[in-house]
Amino acid sequence: MDKTFKLNDYVIMKKPHACGTNNWQIIRNGVDIKIKCLNCGREVMLDRLEFIRKVKKIVGETNEEKKP
Repeated sequence: MDKTFKLNDYVIMKKPHACGTNNWQIIRNGVDIKIKCLNCGREVMLDRLEFIRKVKKIVGETNEEKKP
């Protein structure tokens, strides 16, 4: 799997959050990765290696503008 991701990308984690969804948005990218739950708004900070281990799929930025 491609492990490249950037700010505001949407990711799917392997295990669901307590609220029932596994869809998250990256809101901080650095040594630590901060992600925000798209269902309840909870924010969680993980170190980069732990994040890479727990991520299932990187969806990408869904609100990208389409270029003609």
